[in-house]
Amino acid sequence: MARSSAVADRKLLGLFEDPQRVADAMASLKNDGFPVEDLDIYSGSPYPEGSFGEAEPSHRVYVWPFIGAICGFTLALLFTAGTQVSYPLVTGGKPIVSLPPYVIIGFETTILIGALVTVAGMLINARLPKLGRAPGYDARFSNDRFGVAVHCSLDRAPSVREILRSAGSDEVRP
Repeated sequence: MARSSAVADRKLLGLFEDPQRVADAMASLKNDGFPVEDLDIYSGSPYPEGSFGEAEPSHRVYVWPFIGAICGFTLALLFTAGTQVSYPLVTGGKPIVSLPPYVIIGFETTILIGALVTVAGMLINARLPKLGRAPGYDARFSNDRFGVAVHCSLDRAPSVREILRSAGSDEVRP
C-alpha cells in the first residue's frame, strides 16, 4: 500500500492495553493531520474494520467468481464443441455442434471453475499464506495488547511520540 506522506522515514509503534485508548490515539493523530492511510492497528482479537477509525481496505472479492464463471462456461463450450468438431459423428442429419446438450456441461463447469477461482481469489486478497512476521510485530499483540503504528517523517516523530504517550500508550518504540 502506498503511503500518502511524501517521505515516510520512520514507523513508530505505540502499545496500548485498552481499546478505548487506541481509539483516542487514532482520533488525536487524525486531528494532528495524519492521513488514515499512514496509521495501522494491531490487535490480537477480532474487531470490525474501521472500529478504531483506521482506513478500511477496499476489496474486489466479487470479481473473482464472475471471472471464474465466465472462464468455466467458455472452457466447457470450447471443450465440448472442440471435441465434436475434431471428431465429428453425424447421426440422423443432426448438427455436429448442438448447444442444448452442452448447457448441462457448461453449467457444471461454470460452478466448478467459479468456485475454484473464488477460493484462489480469497486467498490472494487475504495475502495468504503469510510466510513471515510482519515488521513491527510484537508477541504481546496476540495476548492482551493493541498496537498503533504511525508512518511519519523524522521531523514529526517527536510529536507523534507525544501524542501516543498522552493517549495512554504503555510503550512507544520505533
